[in-house]
Amino acid sequence: MKVLPVVLSIAGFDPSSGAGITADVKTAAAHGCYAVSCPTALTVQSSQGVFEVRPLDPDFVRRTVRALAEDLEIAAVRVGMLGSAVVATTVASTLKTLELRNIVVDPVLRSSSGTALLDESGVEALRQELLPLAHVITPNLAEAAGLAGIEAAPIHAPWEEVLPWLRTTAAKLRGLGSRAVVITGGHLLEANDYLSYVENGMVREEVFAGTHIGSGSTHGTGCAFAMSIACQLALGQELPQAVRGAKEYVRRAVETAYPLGKGIGPINHMV
Repeated sequence: MKVLPVVLSIAGFDPSSGAGITADVKTAAAHGCYAVSCPTALTVQSSQGVFEVRPLDPDFVRRTVRALAEDLEIAAVRVGMLGSAVVATTVASTLKTLELRNIVVDPVLRSSSGTALLDESGVEALRQELLPLAHVITPNLAEAAGLAGIEAAPIHAPWEEVLPWLRTTAAKLRGLGSRAVVITGGHLLEANDYLSYVENGMVREEVFAGTHIGSGSTHGTGCAFAMSIACQLALGQELPQAVRGAKEYVRRAVETAYPLGKGIGPINHMV
């Protein structure tokens, strides 16, 4: 019998299953991987927004990750919503101690409805302690600007004016320790994603062209993108191929989504 790669999701619990650990389980299954998960925070949320966040006890998070790592061979990790600075620090120290590989950090700072999901001390812990452990980080434009400490992206500008901003921002984020950076560009005039990474001592970049899809079902796209990358790394793909595959997976998941809820519905993870 074929043994499925195990991918660990460390993220918040979304009771609507559009994002967070329960959505990651679906994404992993769609990729032929086996997901295990460690919740970092509980939320009251639905398709209409996030209404309350309760970070979990950091020692509970630490013990959960350790128990899973001692029992299973974990091939990749997605780190999503952390909820508090102390949880962020705990996750970073635990991952470092366990020497887990293929760590994809999805720096969730705000929900799509605008709710803050990590305070400034938590952002600093993410910046200083988790980014240096990351194989790749997957911020959107606002998250990239916030982590890099620079002005917002010129989202209404043509691509040739946006590209220098992406290069500068990615360089700053790599300077914080991440081996590679994918900045997702869904809010740009041209919905291109930008990958910057170092290979054989050389900085390389790749642009993944995209188009805007008119849909009311886009909740959880960032989680699905990062988890898809983690799964494809676990399956042995090189990073550029993993990013390309993740972008295609999310595109199909949005295009085939069906209406659920009264707000922004979830994507179709099981494509």
